[in-house]
Amino acid sequence: MSIDGRPAGPLAGKVVLVTGAARGIGEHTARLAAARGARLSLVGLEPDRLAALAAELGPGHVWFAADVTDQAALTEAVDGTVAALGGIDAVVANAGVANRGTIAVGDVEALVRTVEVNLVGVMRTAAATVPALIDRGGYLLIVSSAAAFAALPGMAAYCASKAGVEHFGTAIRLELAHRGVAVGTAHPSWVDTDLVREARADLPAFESALAKLPWPMRRTTTVAECAEAFVRAIERRRRRVYVPRAVGAVQAVRSLLVSPLADRLVGRTARVTVPLIEEQTRALGRGFGASTPEAGR
Repeated sequence: MSIDGRPAGPLAGKVVLVTGAARGIGEHTARLAAARGARLSLVGLEPDRLAALAAELGPGHVWFAADVTDQAALTEAVDGTVAALGGIDAVVANAGVANRGTIAVGDVEALVRTVEVNLVGVMRTAAATVPALIDRGGYLLIVSSAAAFAALPGMAAYCASKAGVEHFGTAIRLELAHRGVAVGTAHPSWVDTDLVREARADLPAFESALAKLPWPMRRTTTVAECAEAFVRAIERRRRRVYVPRAVGAVQAVRSLLVSPLADRLVGRTARVTVPLIEEQTRALGRGFGASTPEAGR
């Protein structure tokens, strides 16, 4: 602690903007960053939850209701953050969704919306926040996934979006380095969030398929562990974040995971699980989990 009783450390007094801050990884990352002395700008689609979290964190934190696919709303949130808190030192582009169904069975608009939020939303968040980050030589952490390294049936849009996020991050890292801005990509596997729990509950066949994945891809990490990894990445301006760390080994053999051999091995299970996933998707009657703001689509 510092002499005035406030937390001392790399995040003390820093301004951190988090998208998807209303629940899950975003909420827990915001809590932990605030506990380490950061001032938070909470951005998301659930104003009641954002307002409650900001009030809980106390004075010096702000919130903004914004859809990450809406550039004007993001710009307003960034401008409001700079006006209220003086600037932005770090951004966690975390907002994400996961649709239900396959390319043959399911709501195509939910499929497209998943890519819009997960990939286009990251692009829009980066574009909106980069000027403020350049002003302070800041850090941008964009949330990809272990799903960027391997494709799973029933997760086509999610896997595609997260693979796109990874490569987007790699490219803009090179674009922004000479401006003093560091860029990291985060690659969590399954984290115990509403998104993951609801996917398992909605589609029992999907839950069964996950149980058959090799370690560490079948492991579920706590939200607290994931938030700790994200906050540590902000403090150390890390290039890559793997949650759990063993996911880094999966990345190292990614070429095998998209090989003809992998097609044959995964295909054996897919022949059974995909028809079940499609049957359960039809019965579900919605494109997203119940707590996702898109659940009514």
